[in-house]
Amino acid sequence: MRPIEALLSLTNLLTFFALAIPLPRAVFWMRYLAPLALLIAVAQILIESPRWQMVPAYALAGFSFLVWLLQNIMPLDGTSGQILVKHLAIGLSALVLIVSIILPIILPVFRFPHPSGPYDIGTLTYHWVDADRPEVFSADPSARRELMVQIWYPARKESSSPYAPYIQDSDAITTALAQLHNFPDFSLKHLKYFTTNTISSAPIADNMPNYPVLIFLEGLTGYRQMNTFQVEELVSYGYIVVGIDQPGVAASVVFPDGHQIAGLSKTQMDPLTQQSVSPSEILPLLNGQIFKDGIISYFAQDVSFTLDQLAVINTTDPKSILTGRLDLHHTGLFGVSFGGIVGAEACLKDPRIKACLIEDVAITADVVQKGLQQPTMFITRPANTMRLERKKTGGWTEKDIEQTQSTMRAVYNSLPGDGYFVQVPGMFHIDLTDLDLLSPIFPTIGFSGPIGSQRAHDIINAYSLAFFNRHLKGQAGALLNGPVEQFSEILFETRRP
Repeated sequence: MRPIEALLSLTNLLTFFALAIPLPRAVFWMRYLAPLALLIAVAQILIESPRWQMVPAYALAGFSFLVWLLQNIMPLDGTSGQILVKHLAIGLSALVLIVSIILPIILPVFRFPHPSGPYDIGTLTYHWVDADRPEVFSADPSARRELMVQIWYPARKESSSPYAPYIQDSDAITTALAQLHNFPDFSLKHLKYFTTNTISSAPIADNMPNYPVLIFLEGLTGYRQMNTFQVEELVSYGYIVVGIDQPGVAASVVFPDGHQIAGLSKTQMDPLTQQSVSPSEILPLLNGQIFKDGIISYFAQDVSFTLDQLAVINTTDPKSILTGRLDLHHTGLFGVSFGGIVGAEACLKDPRIKACLIEDVAITADVVQKGLQQPTMFITRPANTMRLERKKTGGWTEKDIEQTQSTMRAVYNSLPGDGYFVQVPGMFHIDLTDLDLLSPIFPTIGFSGPIGSQRAHDIINAYSLAFFNRHLKGQAGALLNGPVEQFSEILFETRRP
């Protein structure tokens, strides 16, 4: 809970006892908590802003105030009718009180923990249009491919500047996200209050003349900030991370003029994806266009276009912050889920990418056949953990499991250079993202894995950082040499040239 939310819950609790139980004279002052609770509710709405999880607390504060007024205007005379009404009111208030405390606890407003590296974090957002490519997710044949790109970078210490919100255009994004997952539109609105460790347009740190660049690719029906836990950790150790919002992949992409491109659901995207992974004679269609080789190569072109644009801003940044500060000779990529399959294709097609990190996804037939030349790390989990996830929350058919395991393994086994295969038992797919932080009860109800979100994120961050440090910065680290006691549960394999 946020501070005023917690104060309101405590005041509501004390008010309930003050109104429901006869008070001794020594604590008679508690009878005046009811108007105080109402004032705190108003203050919370004005200062912290309202969210739907607090509606029971607001209602209870208002109801308690009305009861307090009635008790002062019309004291109980002891009739059976009044006693019955009082008991019903107490019972209903007790139920609402319990709900009002539980809801904001199990669906909290989250603040990302401070990353462990020495750098602060700045961020900028860019809108780029690829005039050479059509937008296949638009019915307008003249539409060109547009991207929203967010860049996080090491920043100077800026203790007085406010932190940036977790998701830009949060209302539009969370509405689309909820609709794609069949939740009520309002259910994720509180994500707008999540707090990051990022400062908008902060001056870039001067510790180094330039910094290695990492491309980040989101998962299907996700958003470019969905791995903030991982992005902030990497940036805090001196990387510039470039998150691409890909129309069609993201839940929705909001452009500066206000128009949006909504993403496809998994059901809609699957035929287009499967054609890239396991080609079929039945060719998928999208807006009247045939995708003979599936759609993954189309998304991979977004990465190459982004690298082209990064070269432009490295020459002259229109925001006057990143000029000359991107070390594009040391560029890596990491992608989670759908972002991983796109990322592997991009690593195959674009030699500017020097290190490739793929997280828990099947790989295209093209990549399996031709192989990757860059050092590559796979972060995933054993097949039995995938089956456990299916038992808890559904999904992950045997075909999905076999396809994911076999294609990742095939690419790993064919690597000509350094390769790493990291399996995390007890980690569910959601644990690879920020989404397992939405509720502390997710492990209990099976939405996230038994390993726990903090442990999963610690492992992902440690291995991500060690991988990029070795292959982009040339920093040796014991973590990639073999199993270590610090992460004794990990199933770790490595290949050398």
